[in-house]
Amino acid sequence: MLTKRILGLLVLLVGGAIGYFIYSTTAGLGGSAESKFDFKLGLDLSGGTSLVYRADVSNIDESEVSDAMDSLRDVIERRINLFGVSETTVLVQDASFINEGENRIVIELPGVTDINEAVSMIGQTPLLEFKTERPAGPEQDKLIADFEAVQDKVLSGEVLLSSLEDPYFVPTPLTGRFLERATLEFSQGGMGGASAVGGEPMVVLTFNKEGSDLFEKITGENVDKLVAIYLDGAPISTPVVREAITGGEAVISGSFTPEEAKQLVGRLNSGALPVPIELISTQTVGPSLGAEAVDAGVFAALIGFGILSILILFWYRLPGLIAIIALVIYSLLMFAMFKLVPVTLTAAGIAGFILSLGMAVDANILIFERMKEEMRSGKTISDALENGFDRAWSSIRDSNLSSMITAVILFWFGTALIKGFALTFGLGVLVSMVSAIIVSKVLLLSITSKNSKVMRFLFSNGITK
Repeated sequence: MLTKRILGLLVLLVGGAIGYFIYSTTAGLGGSAESKFDFKLGLDLSGGTSLVYRADVSNIDESEVSDAMDSLRDVIERRINLFGVSETTVLVQDASFINEGENRIVIELPGVTDINEAVSMIGQTPLLEFKTERPAGPEQDKLIADFEAVQDKVLSGEVLLSSLEDPYFVPTPLTGRFLERATLEFSQGGMGGASAVGGEPMVVLTFNKEGSDLFEKITGENVDKLVAIYLDGAPISTPVVREAITGGEAVISGSFTPEEAKQLVGRLNSGALPVPIELISTQTVGPSLGAEAVDAGVFAALIGFGILSILILFWYRLPGLIAIIALVIYSLLMFAMFKLVPVTLTAAGIAGFILSLGMAVDANILIFERMKEEMRSGKTISDALENGFDRAWSSIRDSNLSSMITAVILFWFGTALIKGFALTFGLGVLVSMVSAIIVSKVLLLSITSKNSKVMRFLFSNGITK
């Protein structure tokens, strides 16, 4: 019996330690203004900025659009992460998803309420393109004439240069989408091209397998011609191809200082956009609205827990009190997981947690009802407790397993909003089994040394004796 009481005390001490960890690492409670383990709140709770971009996939084969959009999402996520914006959500909306028939990228930046700052984060991601010489002829003459006709408007900013078709170069399929890495090197003597001088900074681009094949094909078809390298719509290098280049490496040289070359390498490695994007809408969620949502969620959780505690304490008496303690420890475990994983909490995520709290209560009710039946058959409290847990386990296991399967399906196929709900709900159901089967059982066993009338009354339920 002493061992059981020591285990019960140990469970309470662990619960207290977890509670202290949560208190001491939460800003505004025991923690400082900023904490490494503070709760991560989504856009709807913390405030922030939502940006919607239109992706121009007109120059990409229809069969490759999906891959290009996935690559665009990955690149933007890497770029934003360099600026220290955590818990960013980047969603792809393909043409079939929206009525306008456009491919879009939706970016949510929690905690960033300055739209200009948010746009700047995305805008600093470079678009890398390779273009070949446009053949001379009537088509080129027309494009040159069209360009000269609006040249004054381009200089004044009325017409964007990027909106005009390049009269001198033709786009190729080779873009930053196929870039594996960029490195900074310095030429040695005559290295890096005929015009290179010793110590000149060079940016060496290394492509993946598909990019290497494209680069070899493009250079092989354009020997003794210019192949222009464009960055953000402007040519940064126009080398003459002397022979087909194998190995998947391209060199940019002669156009920048070492500092500029270093900056370009960093930008390219953080991700060159595989397709051009255009900002079409912005939305800002103020911190005050987020705070109201947090307060409403916490208030709803407290009210629900309070009503639940009163009912379960009235109906199950002493086991009900143990169930309430187990639920508190369960909640502390969940909060600790939210901090350590970490889980980005949204309004939907909080709803998933509250629902899992009901699942935790359900497990305790199944156990207590089985205990009641065992005690009615004349078993001692200890035996009824052991049998109650053993015989309720199969029902608890099956119900929780079906709930976790549902959570996995929702997380796998759902949108970001649904995934937030599924994650907290699935974690909650998993932890609830631990709290019901281990925490509740250990605490109950630590107080069931006697089988007196008083103890049997305390372990009875409802209005029965």
